[in-house]
Amino acid sequence: MTWNKAPAADAEAGGGGDTGHARLRELGYKQELKRDLSVLSNFAFSFSIISVLTGITTLYNTGLSFGGPATMTFGWFVAGAFTMTVGLSMAEICSSFPTSGGLYYWSARLSGKRWAPFASWITGWFNIVGQWAVTTSVDFSLAQLIQVIILLITGGNNGGGYMASKYVVIAFHAAILLSHAAINSLPITWLSFFGQFAAAWNMLGVFVLMIAVPTVATERASAKFVFTHFNTENNAGIHSNFYIFVLGLLMSQYTLTGYDASAHMTEETKNADRNGPIGIISAIGISIIVGWGYILGITFAVKDIPYLLNPENDAGGYAIAEVFYLAFKSRYGSGIGGIICLGIIAVAIYFCGMSSVTSNSRMAYAFSRDGAMPLSSVWHKVNKHEVPINAVWLSALISLCMALPSLGSLVAFQAMVSIATIGLYVAYALPILFRVTLARKHFVPGPFNLGRCGVAVGWAAVLWVATITVLFSLPVSYPVTKDTLNYTPVAVGGLFLLVLSSWLLSARHWFKGPITNLDG
Repeated sequence: MTWNKAPAADAEAGGGGDTGHARLRELGYKQELKRDLSVLSNFAFSFSIISVLTGITTLYNTGLSFGGPATMTFGWFVAGAFTMTVGLSMAEICSSFPTSGGLYYWSARLSGKRWAPFASWITGWFNIVGQWAVTTSVDFSLAQLIQVIILLITGGNNGGGYMASKYVVIAFHAAILLSHAAINSLPITWLSFFGQFAAAWNMLGVFVLMIAVPTVATERASAKFVFTHFNTENNAGIHSNFYIFVLGLLMSQYTLTGYDASAHMTEETKNADRNGPIGIISAIGISIIVGWGYILGITFAVKDIPYLLNPENDAGGYAIAEVFYLAFKSRYGSGIGGIICLGIIAVAIYFCGMSSVTSNSRMAYAFSRDGAMPLSSVWHKVNKHEVPINAVWLSALISLCMALPSLGSLVAFQAMVSIATIGLYVAYALPILFRVTLARKHFVPGPFNLGRCGVAVGWAAVLWVATITVLFSLPVSYPVTKDTLNYTPVAVGGLFLLVLSSWLLSARHWFKGPITNLDG
């Protein structure tokens, strides 16, 4: 890993200060967004979207069901190590091409003139749809957590508590999205403040919960249980330990997504060719450390896995909520402390969704700036505060629409998690693939680069994405029925067919890839 000097054009223009405007013009764009973000703010957006409190909490049931403690404690580092190869490769490319378009722009520049439009089209649509799916899944998981909090406050599942209907949950989801769109309509200085607050909240929240919950619990799991117990009782008809371990990795890999936000915020970041890469790498690295601490802290309070997953318990089968509730109830005779802990997580998820909408809107702004989206002239407009206001509200509206299938089937809604994980990682892998193949000999690194290790790290990243795309498409329950079908290949395959057919039938005739918006 090395740092190069800034390109000559930037150095001359910048005079030792922020060289972002000159570098952006060099890449073909004029500065339309206010460049106020520091490296801390850039990091904060990615760290807030990764949000270990969000991902681990949301899919802790999956981790417990498929392998349990052993899968979560060791699988976290397996997913984390390979995720870091993806992040390092993305950071290297981001340093060379610091634009809001991020991945799709990188694909265009790295695939060569002949393939640039098609590579850009495929990457861009996987990226933007994957991002909308992330926002959908994050805000819907918050709506579900609010449902559980209300259930516990009103007495719990076994005490006559109120379980909100699916229609109330979707109303929660809509209200959350509305507030996120309103916040993202504020000037970038406000978003920077909220982003840094969110990062601090996630960090402190993890430390509070990982210490408080096992300390309060009257019964704690042994270290042997936390580090070695492998749960094979999944009621899914799956008996292969390797298969179970693979399915349990979804919790870790779903959590470690969204760090492309640092790339999408580069046009608003000072010294973006350096600070953008730092944002990506530091968000992943710190998330790996604090996420593992959170997993350990919670799992030391786990005793009876089947009971925690039982839909008849007080939290309705929401495992982490039941862990918190029981820990405080066993110590103090009341579970109110556990509900407060759930409130800490709810705030973290809220800010995760807020940062996700920010990233969505910047991607939509850039993609429409290059004419790739219907009504592109509408979505890339910025208001007097230099915020892409129309793209903000578009992202919120689409994320609401993507949650509507939950009214028909929660199983079908799991497709959103599939697209959020696999769809985004496909978008991450494509420019990396072009960098290690078509652009291997002519890639010009920016200030941050991996030196001679760049190609090897890039191949490791591409192979990992290919591996999880296959593994997470496998059936998660046997026998396979319409109610147990893994919708990942359906959702991701359907997205690919839609994007490919739109290219063949229409876009190939008019979409030319990234276009300059410089005057003259």
